[in-house]
Amino acid sequence: MKSIKLLTLAIAGLFITSFSFAQTADEIVNKHIEAIGGKENWKKITSMRSEATLSTQGIEIPVIISQVHNKGVKQEFTVMGMSGYSIISVDGGWNFNPMAGQEKPEPMTQDELNVGKEQLDLQGEMLDYKEKGHSLELQGNEDIDGVSCFKIKLTRKSGRESVYIIDPKSFYIIRMVSKITANGQEVESKVNLSNYQKLPAGIFIPFTMENSALPAPITLTKVEVNIKIEDTVFQVQK
Repeated sequence: MKSIKLLTLAIAGLFITSFSFAQTADEIVNKHIEAIGGKENWKKITSMRSEATLSTQGIEIPVIISQVHNKGVKQEFTVMGMSGYSIISVDGGWNFNPMAGQEKPEPMTQDELNVGKEQLDLQGEMLDYKEKGHSLELQGNEDIDGVSCFKIKLTRKSGRESVYIIDPKSFYIIRMVSKITANGQEVESKVNLSNYQKLPAGIFIPFTMENSALPAPITLTKVEVNIKIEDTVFQVQK
């Protein structure tokens, strides 16, 4: 009887060990990449143009985001007839916000640029993360609305860290938490991601983003991938 009990415990321990092995950061991230379309499909993405709206205080603000992989990102917006933009490219970053009294584009601060340049990786920082000089760490689980979700910390080559919360059923990223520096102070930025939809290219992206730094969620209304985006889009008109 004792030997049977020991055998049962040994088998149980084997299952626990196997389960633990399956929950490594790499296993979870690989399942995440598969869930959003797979490595092969994402490696084919070279550009993306998105149209979105930000609704706040009864006003709908149209936003256009143009991205070329490892080249540039431009966000354009219009409020009460005035248009502004932000540009991040390999050459630097600029903001133009006439609603804030700016009369011409102004260079981003180094802190803004450090964070902004991470957006140049259109295919995602977790894809081939080792080759990019990043590292991953599984930090256990976090309860999100009653669901025990995976908590993955990404440490970039630059040293800046972000924590990704991954749903255990869909393997979608549902939250990203980072520390950013604004006006000389370090603050926490929290972005909730939802409403994942499949694009014709076979990839899935979140169509709703709620950023703790913004007064309302951003909802994508149209997304095009692998279209021609001229280099002049990322040039500043001074």
